Amino acid sequence: MRSVCLAVGLCVGILFVAHSAFAAPAGADEAGFVSMFNGKDLTGWDGDPKLWSAKDGCIVGQTTAENPLKTNTFLIWRTGKPANFVLRFSYRIENHNSGVQYRSHEIEGVPWGMGGYQADILGDGSLSGIVYEERGRGILAKVGEKVNIKADGKLDVTGQTGDAAKLTASVKLKDWNDYEVIAEGNHVIQKINGQVFSEFTDDQVDKRAMDGLIGLQLHAGPPMVVAFKDLRVKELKAAK
Repeated sequence: MRSVCLAVGLCVGILFVAHSAFAAPAGADEAGFVSMFNGKDLTGWDGDPKLWSAKDGCIVGQTTAENPLKTNTFLIWRTGKPANFVLRFSYRIENHNSGVQYRSHEIEGVPWGMGGYQADILGDGSLSGIVYEERGRGILAKVGEKVNIKADGKLDVTGQTGDAAKLTASVKLKDWNDYEVIAEGNHVIQKINGQVFSEFTDDQVDKRAMDGLIGLQLHAGPPMVVAFKDLRVKELKAAK
């Protein structure tokens, strides 16, 4: 075990077993997954090299008070544009705001800018697990909600995945959490640590995305550090 000190004015104790930091956990449910990160460098990823790096088997994004972000920026996975898939990763955030884009697109004229569905991550855990559409329709599903996005864009909460307060309380602060996104057709489920945090079906044909890019977010605002590991994806057959 060892800790990594990241230069934001404090020592961030990112503790993990070195050999497992970039190896997907074993198990029958891991069959068919492809690793998205080699654990050594950012081969296959594209982002601002001043902000993103590979350290000790993790992808690390960091901003500082001396060089603040004026707009959100992303590290974009260039290896594919999955349509139907299961995406799994672990994250640890020290503070502020991050997330993982999926079925997303680049923003013209904004270097490393993205828009589209986002599996949200908050440093205080408050909004972790919501579905947010970056540069789009905003919050689509809150923690604990099952939502149908109707053809006219109206959000219809059709049920609950669990108690929102209990789900949020289960998020480990300044520690590793496991995230999973399952996308099949226009139906998406987001899980943290094995629990369903949000679920939606998108029937707004002119706004939804059925495939696209995956990206990791650094958010404009206060200095922050976020780390990702065990990034892997399994593509699924087209939903009927």
